[in-house]
Amino acid sequence: MNCDSKTESMKASHGYADRTYLVSDMRAEVLKRNITGFTLVETVVALIILAILSSGVLVVINRCTVSATNSTLRMHAFEVARENMEKLLALSSVKEAVDYGSSDKYPNVTWQTVVETFYEPLTDRMWVRAVCSSEYEDAQGQMQTIELTHWLTNVSKQQLMQILEQKQEAEEEFVVDDEVIETIEEAAEYAGVDVGTIEQWLDNGMLTTEDDAFIKTNLDLYWASDGKPSDEQKNLQIDSITDLLEETDQEYDLDEQDQSEEKNSDEIDPATGLTYEELENMDFDEIMELIKSRSK
Repeated sequence: MNCDSKTESMKASHGYADRTYLVSDMRAEVLKRNITGFTLVETVVALIILAILSSGVLVVINRCTVSATNSTLRMHAFEVARENMEKLLALSSVKEAVDYGSSDKYPNVTWQTVVETFYEPLTDRMWVRAVCSSEYEDAQGQMQTIELTHWLTNVSKQQLMQILEQKQEAEEEFVVDDEVIETIEEAAEYAGVDVGTIEQWLDNGMLTTEDDAFIKTNLDLYWASDGKPSDEQKNLQIDSITDLLEETDQEYDLDEQDQSEEKNSDEIDPATGLTYEELENMDFDEIMELIKSRSK
């Protein structure tokens, strides 16, 4: 009986071992299947999807970077223009001027400050306004401008006359500096001749100013005629600063007249919407009323 029991016990033990080996084989098969690698197609598809997602992220990052850079540059330019405007507003008096330069704090920002008189048609008055602008290059390489405008004050009739006088004096100084030569050496250099030739021209009747300064118009006359102008040409010479300024004013008036004649009578004036021919037949008050009505 003991032998039989032992035999049965051994059979039972071998059966348990068989089942254990069977379960282990099944688990090994499952694990083998689970750790099977990706195929080449699956890997390529995954890489393509990852590349698409990455490119989209990079585009968003790039746009955010460009936007942040442009915002920073714009703030720098605005700061420069605002500082220039604050300096103007802190002054007790201003005069017509144009000033420009580069910012010391932001070298990539250039600025310009303009103080000018401005006619405002709605109130029919003259004003002094300040225009402070700054310019910079954005991240795309395009030039951008920030402009601040402030109407400083209105101008009385007396102040307007002073401004016009100052402008006239500045224009006269410019004409004198541009058309008058002080020394004979500079006159010879301008005409492209030697000093001896200039002295010969003087002996032949070339006129100078009261201060013995040379006028370019006279030098041009003698240079064009090889130092031998006719008596009629000599009479056309200018011998004073006053005559020079009068001739310059006449030339300016003729230029304005030519420009006005070039305008087509059928051309439409943008401020009124009428042709220039129609405006010529209207009174000033009518034109002002028309401008006011269009501005409303």
